[in-house]
Amino acid sequence: MQHFSIWSLLRNAVSYHEGWQRQWRSPQPRSEYDAVIVGGGGHGLATAYYLAKEHGMRRIAVLERGYLGGGNTARNTTIVRSNYLWDESTQLYEKAMKLWEGLSQDINYNVMFSQRGVMNLGHTLQDMRDIERRVGANRLNGVDAEVLSPAQIKAIVPFINLQTRYPVLGASWQPRAGVARHDAVAWGFARAADARGVDIIQNCEVTGIRRENGAVVGLETAQGFIKTPKVALVAAGHSSVLAAMADIRLPIESHPLQALVSEPLKPIFPTVVMSNAIHAYISQSDKGDLVIGAGIDQYSGYGQRGSYHTIEHTLQAIVEMFPIFSRVRMNRQWGGIVDVSPDACPIISRTPVKGLYINCGWGTGGFKATPGSGWVMAHTVATDQPHALNAAFALDRFYSGHLIDEHGAAAVAH
Repeated sequence: MQHFSIWSLLRNAVSYHEGWQRQWRSPQPRSEYDAVIVGGGGHGLATAYYLAKEHGMRRIAVLERGYLGGGNTARNTTIVRSNYLWDESTQLYEKAMKLWEGLSQDINYNVMFSQRGVMNLGHTLQDMRDIERRVGANRLNGVDAEVLSPAQIKAIVPFINLQTRYPVLGASWQPRAGVARHDAVAWGFARAADARGVDIIQNCEVTGIRRENGAVVGLETAQGFIKTPKVALVAAGHSSVLAAMADIRLPIESHPLQALVSEPLKPIFPTVVMSNAIHAYISQSDKGDLVIGAGIDQYSGYGQRGSYHTIEHTLQAIVEMFPIFSRVRMNRQWGGIVDVSPDACPIISRTPVKGLYINCGWGTGGFKATPGSGWVMAHTVATDQPHALNAAFALDRFYSGHLIDEHGAAAVAH
């Protein structure tokens, strides 16, 4: 693999940048692999990378029904944070945060991780009680967090309007949090996994999961049958569709989650501001777009646009909090498909089918967990046992009653 550095950039500049290698191969699928990951988004590619890097597996394939990174990975608002309430969630997301902090160096690809801080606003006394509780829990788990007063919020974002229909009483603040470039994450993991021998097969839809004696033996795909003893389903909103091929009914619902970006502006917005109460959050990308996220649409479905009343509500709230953006024009809008579990926490687990593993149920929190999710999923697939960090996220918690329940506690928009 060609190493990216200032020297390689200068060297290729002399030859008009015509000497760069392809970022990854486009191989034909082999007839057999040691493990196959279904889903070519960030989590699936990270799983393949860590399987190869941490566990020495070489015959690995990633199957993507469309093009690489064309699903939810490229349809999110790129926020990275680890300030969750419950110990299990905090520890998993904090592992991801630590991986984020060294990810560009690890995979030799600039994922544009910017630790500009994330602010979660409180609009009511109960919001502030929840914020103080969560900040206390974060500190006990070694996560950087503090409670901000309205004056401190103003010092960070001077043009915020604190006295609207949604009065701002304070906020939680995680300085190490921030944003990363979503497509660069997919490309970087793909390049790093390919360099370790992983086959990335695009336009290869899975149509069936073949089993014998209660165990996986392979996959039926658009490009033929692929034999494998281990299959990891990492397909976000479509996980329930894939799991049904193995007669497994997952306790998740799929909903459209909307986002939109504005025309580019000069740098003005220094951080990420989120409000769970009004289901709106905003940051500014490196190229100047205002990146705005909304809550999920309440109906279940696989649409990738969403409903206009949700957009209108979100923009109304953003303009009230930030009046200076009232004349900024929106550039485009889209929707991703989020899979929400009953306790708003992921499922990273073995399944009743031997050799079949599932990683889903992230809701609106999937992107921020990308490297941590891939790291623990790789351990689970390679060893057939969960890592301590994902043991609590087993599928059987929904009938054992050991729920984690981050609903209403994690400052997320679902």
